[in-house]
Amino acid sequence: MTDQQQNPQESELLLTSAGYVSTFPAPGLRRTVRHITGHNAEGKGVFIQTDCGDHHRIIGNEQALANIIYSTKETPVEMNGDVDFKYARENEPPLHIHNGSVCRMIDFAPDVISPMHRAVSLDYGIVIEGEFKLILDSGESRIMRQGDVSVQRASAHQWHNITGNGTLPGRMMWVLLDCKPIVINGQELKEELNELQPYYEGR
Repeated sequence: MTDQQQNPQESELLLTSAGYVSTFPAPGLRRTVRHITGHNAEGKGVFIQTDCGDHHRIIGNEQALANIIYSTKETPVEMNGDVDFKYARENEPPLHIHNGSVCRMIDFAPDVISPMHRAVSLDYGIVIEGEFKLILDSGESRIMRQGDVSVQRASAHQWHNITGNGTLPGRMMWVLLDCKPIVINGQELKEELNELQPYYEGR
């Protein structure tokens, strides 16, 4: 059932909670730990790195912070010689990677809404902490709570952090996978980043 709440105007919320997030984790959210495994000389599993992720990037006027959990540049993934591990550690990914994958966690300041944007990819979005409103360019929307999952099939959308009625920070995680070109009514869908462009271009 479509949520009947009035969607906020983007212009009204672009400066919401400015200056809230300058480091990971965002104030009020727990420190997330990432464990990466590998193999020893006998082929047994071992932990090769434990940390909080890579390539932390502030978004907007300190309104959100992206944390890259992992990224790959090819499918199937080459793991011999730790090729994938070295790539993920050394390269901050763009929004998504052609023929690869990106696992990205974002901490949101209270009441922040993202610009309308589209990734030409298949995205699995999971609410880790808090409550979010997923708004599509058609005007349809859904409320997502902790543990809920979205499957974004290259649709244009916005995320609005409504945790604690807009008074608390929230956290989501996405896994972005490459997809083939999508054609609607003879027109190929293109990536649309809008105000997010500066945070992903050149990578």
